[in-house]
Amino acid sequence: MSVLRLLGSSVRARGISSASSSCVTLEKQGKIGILRLNDPNRLNALTADMGDRVEELVKEISDRADEFAAIVLTGEGRAFSAGGDLEFLTQRAIDTPTRNSITMRKFYGRFLSLRNLPVPLIAALNGPAIGAGMCISLFADARVVAKDAKLGFTFVHLGLHPGMACTHFLPSLIGPEKSNYLLMSGKVISGEEAYQYGLATKVVDKENVLAEAIKVAEEMTSGSSVATRSLLRSLRLKQDEGLERALWREADSQANCYATADYREGVDAIKAKRKPNFEMLEHYK
Repeated sequence: MSVLRLLGSSVRARGISSASSSCVTLEKQGKIGILRLNDPNRLNALTADMGDRVEELVKEISDRADEFAAIVLTGEGRAFSAGGDLEFLTQRAIDTPTRNSITMRKFYGRFLSLRNLPVPLIAALNGPAIGAGMCISLFADARVVAKDAKLGFTFVHLGLHPGMACTHFLPSLIGPEKSNYLLMSGKVISGEEAYQYGLATKVVDKENVLAEAIKVAEEMTSGSSVATRSLLRSLRLKQDEGLERALWREADSQANCYATADYREGVDAIKAKRKPNFEMLEHYK
């Protein structure tokens, strides 16, 4: 399935609301919690309501930390997440740059609350993870990916600067050169390719993704819980250095892009399921 069809499908099902608490669910398998993005009719497109629910569940897990050894994040249905909700993205083009900067920083923060979990987070990418949907997988401490999953940081094909902290986490994870290529090309890769890039801890058949992610979670929490959780804080403290600066840089850059003709063309192309036609090349005299 093409990226345009993936994103376009999140526009059609307008009757589905993500406002209820069911848009993200929490269940347990033994000591492993399963946090599930649960809006399959829209391919788990990310909304503010979904982010609010993530924050609520992160707090609940933290309050019940003695019940959980680790958390697995996955998507309901055939996708992990098709990325930002197009209705939300369309509204950005009619708002002001200043408000858009604040709006985007708050939007990132909702999902970045996953970094506040006191236990390891493992992302189980059961299917397509596109744009911001792929970015939130970078918040995890390990990733298990379906071999045939379609993954990509496709922002540039929307006429948009990347966001959701990917310019911070991706270079740290796979290095600057590979990050430059993936972010600037907007290339969509398979789960197998993601493993080769260093984006995945393990790659398996899609029907085994959740089970393998639970296994990885159990392996990562097989030692002392006190040692594991204190180690997690140490690792994240180092990994998150400079994160706040990167988030504001992304928010401001996205706000600038929202005001351009390129961005309007990108959104129109996705809605029409066609390739965008970007013509603007700026001079700097």
